Amino acid sequence: MSQDDHTARLSPQKSLPKAEQVATPKHTPQLEAFTQVVESRRSVRRFTDTPIPDEVLRDCLRLAMLAPNSSNLQPWEFYVIDSPDKRKKADRICMNQNGAKTAARLIAVVARTDIWHEHAKQILREYPDRPVPKKVEDYYTKVVTLDFIRGPANVASVAKWGLTQAVRQIKGPMKSPYYTFEDVKNWATNNTALAAENLMLALRAHGFDSCPMGGVDEPALKRLLGLGDDHHLVMMIGAGERADNGIYNSQFRFDYEQHVKHV
Repeated sequence: MSQDDHTARLSPQKSLPKAEQVATPKHTPQLEAFTQVVESRRSVRRFTDTPIPDEVLRDCLRLAMLAPNSSNLQPWEFYVIDSPDKRKKADRICMNQNGAKTAARLIAVVARTDIWHEHAKQILREYPDRPVPKKVEDYYTKVVTLDFIRGPANVASVAKWGLTQAVRQIKGPMKSPYYTFEDVKNWATNNTALAAENLMLALRAHGFDSCPMGGVDEPALKRLLGLGDDHHLVMMIGAGERADNGIYNSQFRFDYEQHVKHV
């Protein structure tokens, strides 16, 4: 695929009027393309030497960050390992898997458990509708804080637990707040995994492929990237053009009925 082809893909399709580009239950102009992207995405273990243009990677990361996430707090970071020295070390930290060492780009997808408060304040600073609605301001200054705060030695979590039980008795179902560090970590990694999937699908839509990898020496990677205790590796993603021998096995999944339960 030529550089011009990749650049052309960065602009929305303008062949249809805007109203006709929007999907409805009876009008699905993007369904065929989306199906092709999803069904052709594979975990590719070997890549060619074809580079991923910077503007293509930037667009893929932009699309990754449009992933749904809790309260729009966006607890993710993407470390694109471009330095030749760091890349050589990162390949080794990824156990020299072919999906890492043959990739045109290697990306560490990282969840953050320490930035929810700063991001809540940033949302209010950058909120697109002015003045900021009071219910939005109250949500990010009060509800979000109550949801996450744990206090020294989790002392606030005990009070939150009691309050949550009382509300459930009086008003009914209530979302469980985050009582422990593991709760917050699960929240951050779950949200970041959604962005990682967007990234892999965006790469496929641009004609490239990816290999999500969990077989990584995380402590060594964190040292390499200068990450702290509040940074959590969700996965490494190797990205590039699929080699002819890049897919090791035929694709298959278990039966639909095994996983889908109508209750």
